[in-house]
Amino acid sequence: MTRQEIIDFCLTLPSAYEDYPFDRIKDGTEWAVMRHRANRKTFALVYERQGKLCVNLKCDPFEADFLRSVYKDLIPGYHMNKTHWNTVFVGGDVPDKELQNRTLRNYDLIKPKVRRGNRK
Repeated sequence: MTRQEIIDFCLTLPSAYEDYPFDRIKDGTEWAVMRHRANRKTFALVYERQGKLCVNLKCDPFEADFLRSVYKDLIPGYHMNKTHWNTVFVGGDVPDKELQNRTLRNYDLIKPKVRRGNRK
């Protein structure tokens, strides 16, 4: 997948939007931050590092450890909390479909929860 394909996939999710809150890095790259409109929480960061396209995705800690043991191109999150975030090197051994599934799972983790009224 390309950078734009990843961003476009994220934008298909309800209330998702693209943000660029960080200054451009010295080499000219930018971090695209994918967020949920209702709570502004981040569910993916798309950027380039050392010539590789990367995506940071939030993850359940138990799931994160498992995924790191399965894929060599999925590591603890670069510049993020290593317990709750993973970095995926796009084009490596993580299939595009798995990257999409991880993105959907991550989106579900951060989307606003529906609150129900008091039950009596």
